[in-house]
Amino acid sequence: MKRLICLILALILMTGCGKQEPEQPEEETLIVVGISQVGAESDWRVANSESMKSVFTESRGYRLLFEDARQIQENQIIAVRRFIQQRVDYIVLMPLSETGWDSVLQEARDAGIPVILVDRMVDVEDDSLYAAHVGSDCYAEGRKAVTWMERCYRGGPVNIVHIQGTPGSTPQLGRTGALEEGLAAHDNWNLLARLDGDFTQAKTYEVMSRFLDELPPGQGIDVVYCENDNEAFGAIEALEKHGFRCGRDVNVICFDATRNALKLCKEGKIALAVECNPLLGPLVEEIIQTMEAGQIPQKQHYIEEKQFTSKTITQQMIDSREY
Repeated sequence: MKRLICLILALILMTGCGKQEPEQPEEETLIVVGISQVGAESDWRVANSESMKSVFTESRGYRLLFEDARQIQENQIIAVRRFIQQRVDYIVLMPLSETGWDSVLQEARDAGIPVILVDRMVDVEDDSLYAAHVGSDCYAEGRKAVTWMERCYRGGPVNIVHIQGTPGSTPQLGRTGALEEGLAAHDNWNLLARLDGDFTQAKTYEVMSRFLDELPPGQGIDVVYCENDNEAFGAIEALEKHGFRCGRDVNVICFDATRNALKLCKEGKIALAVECNPLLGPLVEEIIQTMEAGQIPQKQHYIEEKQFTSKTITQQMIDSREY
């Protein structure tokens, strides 16, 4: 009888003559964020994903839908369309390449879902198709490397091997563009080869080994310009296997400055590591909270970054590195 009375009272309280609404499930109060990540091709990318996952948790007021595209742009487009169907509140996109986004971003805007770009940019006719971009100025990173080369090589020929990242991606375009300007400005800089490393250690080792196998006897290499850390790891492995002493016979330049790269930098095997900070989750959250408050976020957010050489890196810097 007590259970019956309690049930009747509960029903009365819930209905309240139609004036009192039932309490909403807690999940409906969460901000739903759909993230389309490029993949897990590098240490940088893994750290970037972990930064996002650590910020967008239920305990912090979010429901996260995370999609790994496995380095395939079509997978990212499918993921964005799935997010639109799921009616997420925000889409966070790390675009594989800059082109091919107009249609799907238009679909997101038509659905009223803001898109935040992370790391890489998109090349679209209407930049109102995305709300904001958070990442690095990859051209400026490349300029840092070129300036360092100018200071180190003031005379005589400079023989350069250039290992590119994923073609058409923002880091590749920016870092390649800076090096091309440097080559055009210095008659003594010789480009021996431009290889496709696709931002991975394994592919760089493969293409670099093939290049070194075919290198004429006595041909020296002064600089290997790698567009991320993992390419540098593969290049160093191939160079050392072929008898080159990194830091003595050849200077390796890389971008990202992850913990493993800083270790090799301290050892002298990497001559210059230009920072590209992957810990962008907090900045993305700032943008979302700005929009949640009904305000318009700043369109471009560049993160502050440094550069390291064996003379400036310390063990304390390495130990305190979060990625």
